[in-house]
Amino acid sequence: MLDRRFIVENAALVKENCLRRGAKVDVDRLVALDGERRLAQTQVDELNRKANEVSKSIGQTKDAAEREARKEAGRKLREAVSAAQTALEQFEVDIDAIQRSIPNLSHPAAPVGGDDTANLEIRRGQHAPRKFEFKPLDHVELGEKLQLFDFEAGAKVAGHGFYFFKNEAVLLELALQHYAVSLLIGEGFTPMITPDLARNEVLQGTGYIPRGPETQIYSIADSDLSLVATAEITLGGLLADEILDPAQLPIKLCGISHCYRTEAGAHGRATRGLYRVHQFTKVEMFAFTLPEQSDATLDYFCALEGKIFDGLGIPYRVVDTATGDLGGPAYRKFDLEAWMPGRGEQGEYGEVTSTSNCTDYQARRLGIRYRTPGEKGTRFVHTLNGTAVAISRAMIAVLENYQQADGSIIVPEPLRAVVGKEKISPRA
Repeated sequence: MLDRRFIVENAALVKENCLRRGAKVDVDRLVALDGERRLAQTQVDELNRKANEVSKSIGQTKDAAEREARKEAGRKLREAVSAAQTALEQFEVDIDAIQRSIPNLSHPAAPVGGDDTANLEIRRGQHAPRKFEFKPLDHVELGEKLQLFDFEAGAKVAGHGFYFFKNEAVLLELALQHYAVSLLIGEGFTPMITPDLARNEVLQGTGYIPRGPETQIYSIADSDLSLVATAEITLGGLLADEILDPAQLPIKLCGISHCYRTEAGAHGRATRGLYRVHQFTKVEMFAFTLPEQSDATLDYFCALEGKIFDGLGIPYRVVDTATGDLGGPAYRKFDLEAWMPGRGEQGEYGEVTSTSNCTDYQARRLGIRYRTPGEKGTRFVHTLNGTAVAISRAMIAVLENYQQADGSIIVPEPLRAVVGKEKISPRA
């Protein structure tokens, strides 16, 4: 979250940023409450001072009646302190609720717009979209012909939006994980398999909403746990409330987890098949950095995402995400959109990865700091996240781009060792 003092002293800037990001937050109310909180704090301090004076004077009074009178005055002052302290604490609660709903600031270069239609294309990958000599099928049709998925069984067992992988789809999932993790280990990332659950305070710390009508999170009843929507949550919570040595930074982590999302309100063509599902596996990049390192780390993460999909031979474009589509914690975000020839009438680009610089927004909530030797106090680290591979969407891109006229799928070269074959062919 943003620093409270910064919000109060830069209210006009924060209000304009909320407007650009489509966040309905009463910043003026926070400013007013903070003014009242300051007055309440002054009142508490003054009442405590008076109560302490009376307490000290009781032992100095020899007259019994006077001593009893001062005891009574002290009792009333303590009651007043308690009431004033309760009011002060309520101000803190009310201010914190508004403060946590204020999104991060936006990078000055981020395109301004209400949704992804305002995203700005900044580059394309090494491979151009393939020109097919036949009408390409979408991944659902391909998966049915090759017996790779079972959406009906998934719906029967767990409901719409769930599925079974089978046959070579299982091997493709394992191959994509292995490919991404191996590449990231080579880049100095520490590989981790994270919990699929996290405490709600960790979700809140990373900017996710574990409860309420707007949540995309599956919560566990009668507990303070929720299923994670991404390993960003668990990796971000890994160093909560810790003070780091600057020499440790940047810390680069690679997390494998299942991801669970309610996808409430999702509809339209993009929900077909694997594109928008309730559960999938993801390899996530995460970094804790010094503030001056985060801009370069965002570019680095974006380049790694491109390297992964260039290596797979998948055409893609990278877009600078518009302010209204950033999400609360992100200062700047780049999306990588892969070409999906089976999508729409002529093929379309679809988001497969994203990477975000969250500056100190998450670290402030999670209490992750660093202390520079020889300097007073601590500062908040910056956090960044990026998708290396979201298996379900990467699977779409691989199947649709590598389909052949006879219904088979050529396996991209980096995946062949794990899949164990060069081509997935129709079964008899």
